[in-house]
Amino acid sequence: MSAKPKILVLGGGFGGLEALFTMKHLLGDRADLKLVSDRPWFQFKPNTIYIPFGESPEKYQIDLLHPLKKQAIEFVEARVQEINPESKTVETDSERLKYDYLVVATGAKMRAEEVPGLVEHAVTVWTPEDMLRLRDRFAEVLERAGRGVRSKVLFLIPPNNRCSGPLYEMVCMLDTWLRRHHSRDQVDLTFATKEAAFIEAFGPRLNTVVADEFAHRGIEGHLLYVVEHVYDKAVRFQNDIELPYDLLISFPPYAAASSFSALPIDDRGFVKVDPDSRRVVGHEQMYAVGDTADFPIKQAFLALLQGDAAADHIAADVLGRKPEVDFHPMSMCVMEQFDKAVFAQVPLKYTGEAQRPVEVDVEDVDHYKVGVSPLWRVGKSALGFYLPWRFGSGKPFHSGFAWNMMDLGLQAMSHTMAK
Repeated sequence: MSAKPKILVLGGGFGGLEALFTMKHLLGDRADLKLVSDRPWFQFKPNTIYIPFGESPEKYQIDLLHPLKKQAIEFVEARVQEINPESKTVETDSERLKYDYLVVATGAKMRAEEVPGLVEHAVTVWTPEDMLRLRDRFAEVLERAGRGVRSKVLFLIPPNNRCSGPLYEMVCMLDTWLRRHHSRDQVDLTFATKEAAFIEAFGPRLNTVVADEFAHRGIEGHLLYVVEHVYDKAVRFQNDIELPYDLLISFPPYAAASSFSALPIDDRGFVKVDPDSRRVVGHEQMYAVGDTADFPIKQAFLALLQGDAAADHIAADVLGRKPEVDFHPMSMCVMEQFDKAVFAQVPLKYTGEAQRPVEVDVEDVDHYKVGVSPLWRVGKSALGFYLPWRFGSGKPFHSGFAWNMMDLGLQAMSHTMAK
């Protein structure tokens, strides 16, 4: 290794940027940092749920060129094609890059084609382009309602979806939006999920909150509805039940965006890592974070925590100290409903079981908190400002005075408005 190690980060999402900016914060000029991404901007994906209701996609794109230049971090706009651990090189569509340390954060993609008929008949939610298509379909539902024509809107969570929360947000947002347009009584809203509980990955408290919300809003919810086939105007499930629809909205199955054959990967291409450090199994100076890694729940806050752990372990190796930060899975999110929001802080623990590798640590009562209030929309707005501002300044999410103030505010709100 050279006196000044070369650290390469692949991917400009939550996990990759958090790792990159945290390493810059910890190492300063003691390492050469380089980001490889196929676009010179960061997509603040959690807030793209607002696009179907009128917001511009560009509002959630944060330029990376300025903060990278400010932090003296080199940027390579390219697509990663392969990783060669033996030679410590990365092949892109434009050049070969060498590294001493590597952080793989190339993200996930959707495999709608895994569900027969989903590509042909559903509007999926993943990209800004998907959200714009959905905006047009919502406008059609509203226009039909204005003519007195009923619409059936069906929301669908299929197997191998790794983050169902945004679809729960969207069905509640649509309910509020339709009520504000005095059209709710012309629209039937139905939610069908393969899960055994609503937002199953985040435990019983969120299931209770969602079930209560669905009952209050008149949303028909179905659990353990595993999709078998999507037809024009109807979805058939493995329980031999069919649900009709005029508009079908689905969050498809997840898979790794890039599957690297030279790395240890699972059956969906996610990279196998050490749980604490996020170090790739069998590769001492390679890490995988965020949606790329094999943690079964794909969520922005969890990706940030993984980026923090990987960055600290790399910095510790470079500086010759012991690592101080491990990945302790703790989900935190604020789920929009337009008239109010749901806050959830959910501690997770490993089970050692292949079929259910993590579960909610319901006994950790100090950290397991859920609350519903219109004021939580303020919290969501604050997070929606804070994180783009930090990344847009070339700073990590979890550091400095700004984060301390944000953390204190969230703790105060959760103490008074969650339990």
